[in-house]
Amino acid sequence: MVEHDAERTPRESSEAAELDGTFSALADPTRRAILARLREGEATVSELAAPFEISLNAISKHVRVLERAGLVHRQIRGREHHCHLEAAPMGRAVEWTAAFRSFWEQRPDRSEHFLERRPRPSGRIRE
Repeated sequence: MVEHDAERTPRESSEAAELDGTFSALADPTRRAILARLREGEATVSELAAPFEISLNAISKHVRVLERAGLVHRQIRGREHHCHLEAAPMGRAVEWTAAFRSFWEQRPDRSEHFLERRPRPSGRIRE
């Protein structure tokens, strides 16, 4: 059964929105690379931009997405924007996905069983 927002408590809706934001932020490879760099320690936006062949403005937009998701905290010191990792939202995403562990651990056996029972294609190509 699909849960709708109207059926959720305000807290559940807030947790769902946070989880949505986390997964959305993690969906982009540039943002994942930024988080991987921040795992090593604090960095300025300019330092985060250095390995990428995109503009500083584009990196700053990626950092804003990570900030909105609660994955990065940015502190302005003078003219520099310093960023550090906030891993708690990722921990909640891991907790959510852990509920499905038994499914992915059993998946190879289930896939073979499914393939054995699936009707074979006729070999004809549709025109």
